Amino acid sequence: MDDVVLRADDLSVRYRSRDIWSRHIALAGLNLEVFEGEFLGVVGETGAGKSTLAATFGLQADLKTLGSRRPEICGGSLEIFGEQIRGIGFRARSLLGLKVGYLSQDAALRLDSRLTVAENVAEPIFSRDRKFSQREAGMAVATLIDLVRLPLSFMEKFPYELSSGQRQRVAIARSLILEPSLYVADEPTRGVDISVRSGILEMLGDLKSERSFTAVIVSSDLQVIADLADRVLVLQEGRTIGLDPFNGVSEDANQPFLKALDDVRLGKVDA
Repeated sequence: MDDVVLRADDLSVRYRSRDIWSRHIALAGLNLEVFEGEFLGVVGETGAGKSTLAATFGLQADLKTLGSRRPEICGGSLEIFGEQIRGIGFRARSLLGLKVGYLSQDAALRLDSRLTVAENVAEPIFSRDRKFSQREAGMAVATLIDLVRLPLSFMEKFPYELSSGQRQRVAIARSLILEPSLYVADEPTRGVDISVRSGILEMLGDLKSERSFTAVIVSSDLQVIADLADRVLVLQEGRTIGLDPFNGVSEDANQPFLKALDDVRLGKVDA
């Protein structure tokens, strides 16, 4: 893990509001390096800035299509694969997007109800190259559907025919279809039962071991972080209060949330 994939230097992110004079700072003064092959877990209480961090690392910051509720880098800098993200142009962002996979917290709800599961998963491919081989795309989709533990027969189903957990697995497959080198996932096991959760965690672990796959995993499920993360970033009200290997992040902390994290680490409670 020698190569830096992502570097934040005094990074601050805000959300625009209708009143230009009142803009909410959601992330303040973040300093962080994420290395090639590393899995970084991100935890914190509600409102800590976890989803803002995920959206920013997932290249959603300053994206005009998101409207007034888009995260906006307002201080410091963020580099991903050596590219400066603040002020990045459309073409450079699109090229960088081939390396970065992003799973939003509501990705399962955003699946297009007019498209089949296979079409939803393949959509990122054809949005970039309309002439891409249908056969190759179909093979890639089938591989991912299998990886997320869904029957291949589901490829012809529509999202409204699936349970919430099944839709979540389709959303994960979609976010991985371009084989990103950096994967940013906001609550990847959201709405998924325990038996399926283990399969998703196993899949992410396999990707980590099989190739130089780097991930930033945001989760309110502390056991997910315990199972996957090499290091844990703990946020509180937009600021860092802990950044360490999982087995040391809470040794000197008094905050209740970090105490809960420590209990999971020591096996005192089930997350």
